[in-house]
Amino acid sequence: MMGRSVLVTGGSRGIGKAIALRFAREGATKVAIGYMRSDAAAEETAAELEALGAEPVLVRGNVTSDRVLEQIAELGPLDVFVHNAATGVIRPALETEDKHWDWTLNANARAFLSLSRVIAPSMPIGSSIVAISSLGSIRVLENYALVGTSKAALESLVRYLAVELGLAGIRVNAVSGGVVDTGALDHFPNRDEMLEMGARNAAGRMVLPADLAGVVAFLASPDSDMIRGQTLIVDGGFSLTA
Repeated sequence: MMGRSVLVTGGSRGIGKAIALRFAREGATKVAIGYMRSDAAAEETAAELEALGAEPVLVRGNVTSDRVLEQIAELGPLDVFVHNAATGVIRPALETEDKHWDWTLNANARAFLSLSRVIAPSMPIGSSIVAISSLGSIRVLENYALVGTSKAALESLVRYLAVELGLAGIRVNAVSGGVVDTGALDHFPNRDEMLEMGARNAAGRMVLPADLAGVVAFLASPDSDMIRGQTLIVDGGFSLTA
């Protein structure tokens, strides 16, 4: 990872922050983090990146906006692009509205495609794109209809982009996490139940942001050269049992 340039959307907190710091520890020269709201969290992460020897770049705003896409285009060639930013309406399917569908699908799936259109053409051979997904893409989770559907679309895009960008020397894959105790869970009405469920796996503990960061770092390394268009599930074996 020495000397490489990285972008992590949603990189100021939780899983995204763990990924950004992992790249800095492995010698990335520049780590850009996209974030939506908290300047304080972004500045704290930037300070940690700088302390690890990486040049931090903060990109604030909605990843679906033209302004943010223009800012990211100005970052110059990137060696690694990680789309971790995610949002969505957490409700039963029949209690959602069309505007909720548009918001969730745009932020979690369309943004990945829009960003890839901007970033991929200038990526050098050997570069890597990684999308962060979740088990809701393949399993039914309570109140997760829209987000789960958006993550299924995200994983489908990963497969298409892996084929389209493969001969250009760019790997595209996804990492799907189990239940991870981050601020994102605060939006779930059944948060405590999910945390208890997340620890019931073959590993006997919750999945940590660092667990996902390690797998993302692997997918960004030359060791993953023959892994293309795959979704690697990091859930401690939770999804193995009925």
